[in-house]
Amino acid sequence: MVHTCLSPVTEELVRRRAEHNDGELFSLEELSLHQQDIQMIQHLEHWCRQLRILYLQNNLISTIENVGKLKKLEYLNLALNNIELIENLEGCESLQKLDLTINFVGHLSSVQSLTHNIHLRELFLVGNPCADFQGYREYVVSTLPQLQFLDGTEISRSERLRAAQGLDQIRALVHRQEEEYVKRREREKEEEAKKEEGENDESGGAEQKQQTQQEEQAELDFWQTPCSFSPESRLAAHRHLEKRRMAQDKDAQKKPPPPRTLITADGRVLNANEPKLDFCLTEDEENNTIVLDLAVYRHLDTSLIDVDIQPNYARVLVKGKVFQMVLPTEVKPDASTAQRSQSTGHLVLTMPRAEGEIRVKKQKPPVPKHRTTAAGEHVDYSSRTGSAHESLEVDSSRRVDFTNIVQRPHSREGPLETRGTTVQSEPSVSPEFVDDPDVPPLM
Repeated sequence: MVHTCLSPVTEELVRRRAEHNDGELFSLEELSLHQQDIQMIQHLEHWCRQLRILYLQNNLISTIENVGKLKKLEYLNLALNNIELIENLEGCESLQKLDLTINFVGHLSSVQSLTHNIHLRELFLVGNPCADFQGYREYVVSTLPQLQFLDGTEISRSERLRAAQGLDQIRALVHRQEEEYVKRREREKEEEAKKEEGENDESGGAEQKQQTQQEEQAELDFWQTPCSFSPESRLAAHRHLEKRRMAQDKDAQKKPPPPRTLITADGRVLNANEPKLDFCLTEDEENNTIVLDLAVYRHLDTSLIDVDIQPNYARVLVKGKVFQMVLPTEVKPDASTAQRSQSTGHLVLTMPRAEGEIRVKKQKPPVPKHRTTAAGEHVDYSSRTGSAHESLEVDSSRRVDFTNIVQRPHSREGPLETRGTTVQSEPSVSPEFVDDPDVPPLM
């Protein structure tokens, strides 16, 4: 019988799960090792003596072990495992909550081992075979007087009194059901062992024939064949999935990945965004540049980024994945810059436009060669080569007379009058004025 190797509890795994504690194990108070295919609890009582909360749900653990030295442990979650017996928890002096939901605990009398855990307040056994026993709840309530909640339901004082009254009868009933469960488990183990031997024989023949159709039929039969829900069936399903995964990995190694097409045979550049990053491409008209803002992961090391700018496209490798963008205009690769933002971590590419680029400008409407004025005059614009300030020629007979703008009191007498003030030809001299020859003239 060949079994696949399950994931052990290694120091590297525990440190990786202790990132919230800077990877330190001696002071670790909370640890989550769920969904790691763990079959045995190992090393935690030596590495993490300060643990208060331990999550081990959805693994393949069959035995509760190596946790007796965790004196400060308050919450232990072992839901969705292969545990059949409650044991080895007497040393967990601070244990307050124990979750054994959906396991295979059929020995209900094993809850007596929890009487030493005087601080235990909550216990979950729903989904176990023992939870279907007659008198299950009464037996647990009477056996563990320190409990306050069983399977999420509060234990009342009246319920506790009723359970204590018929304790002897309940114990006898539970003992008979346990014996029947043990016999049923032995039959399940024998049937599972025979089934596993038959599967090994069939798989050997299939490997010899190497026929894909038979393998697909065997896969279909495995999942459609009814089986009992037991620790053996869970292990068999895990081994089957692991074997299929390893076969797929081998096939993937044999088949090389298809080459990536970034530039077609005819020279056409394609856009690509394998790392699936957000980006923004803008044109800075003021600085005559094109700016590409690529939302690279903020905490990504810059050494994992490679930039290549060509005249008509920009390519960025982010952890080996290609981001390629076709540029709207031709740029200068040598004058381009690539910078990381210190606040957001974004990669900003600034690419100046190439010189001599042809741009489309709005054209002014053409000026007509001939135009007729409102007075009926014909003007020729085609012969003009002077400046834009050149004036049009107008007929002298239609000139405006400006002499009559300011009116006189009489048409032929006196000077012009403006708002009651008479304009004199010579300034008036005061009679007291004395002309001193030594004073130079004002003009």
